[in-house]
Amino acid sequence: MKAITMNTQAIRLPALSRHRLFWPVMTLLLMLAVNAWFNPNFFSITVKSGHLYGALIDIVNRASPLMLIAIGMTPVIATRGIDISVGAVVAICGAVAATLIGGTLIIDHGNPVYVSNTPMALAIIAAIGAGIACGLWNGALVAGAGMQPIVATLILMVAGRGVAQLITGGQITTVYYEPFFVIGNGFLLGLPVALYIVAAVAIAMLLMVHKTALGLFIEAVGINPIAARFAGLGARRILMMVYAFCGACAAIAGLIVASNVKSADGNNAGLAMEMDAILAVTLGGTSLDGGRFSLAGSLIGALIIQTLTYAIYSLGVPPEINMVVKSIVVIAVCLIQSESFRRRLLSLFRKEEAR
Repeated sequence: MKAITMNTQAIRLPALSRHRLFWPVMTLLLMLAVNAWFNPNFFSITVKSGHLYGALIDIVNRASPLMLIAIGMTPVIATRGIDISVGAVVAICGAVAATLIGGTLIIDHGNPVYVSNTPMALAIIAAIGAGIACGLWNGALVAGAGMQPIVATLILMVAGRGVAQLITGGQITTVYYEPFFVIGNGFLLGLPVALYIVAAVAIAMLLMVHKTALGLFIEAVGINPIAARFAGLGARRILMMVYAFCGACAAIAGLIVASNVKSADGNNAGLAMEMDAILAVTLGGTSLDGGRFSLAGSLIGALIIQTLTYAIYSLGVPPEINMVVKSIVVIAVCLIQSESFRRRLLSLFRKEEAR
């Protein structure tokens, strides 16, 4: 019995493993190691024309829209909500920006150049405003009408694609104004501009939830909205705010997507992005039951998904089965991060030791 007890203590996980970010970080490192195993040059970064290039740079750049949506989705899930309309909001806001900017060919000092149909700053403000309006609509249905979040956001998920196609006239709207391309394709100090946008939004949200009482209010509403209301918290206002913030994040992601492809596609832009965002938040350690949340974990979760996607495509997995492979890996990752699953494995291991 003494030997069995010693073995049991030996297989206990270190205290560090109980940190909320331990398993998301370990999962990300595992994904990076798998990529490096099959691609010896995976970690190599080169400098071309003053810009950094490499697999790691490509991953964080491609993950930027998903990271933004994950940031917005995190407080929504922390309040026991969910927003499955963010993909449609990406399409709507990208369509608004692309339609307003467009591009008109003029001759300037004998040189043909494209100018924006609407001042780009105004177009960006209009696109973000559209995203906030979509978020307020969802918040009004959830907080005001008392609808279930998945039902309330399903309405915009379905109708949003139609709205985006109405804005673009059912066609792919091309943008010719080059300054707009900087958002999704530009570089600053060697790094993608999109990464700076993500960093700005993430830092602003981290300051609000850690330096003010906002984080506690969101957690209180997620743990027990009725008790929070009796405690004097404006639960409905908080719900409206988190859904509006989620819409704003989706709008910024829509700008990056539209800028990256230099066009707006109301039918395909942001397609299935809501599922990846929800998965990123949960992989990052935020529970769907509401309450405590982790913005840093959500960012790591988005990087996990993008790293996995990169691995699948770089390994040449056939397109017809890549979603199946991705699902299998995601299930395995979720099981690894599940505390109850790890306890069962540990219990089985103890039984084997006892025999």
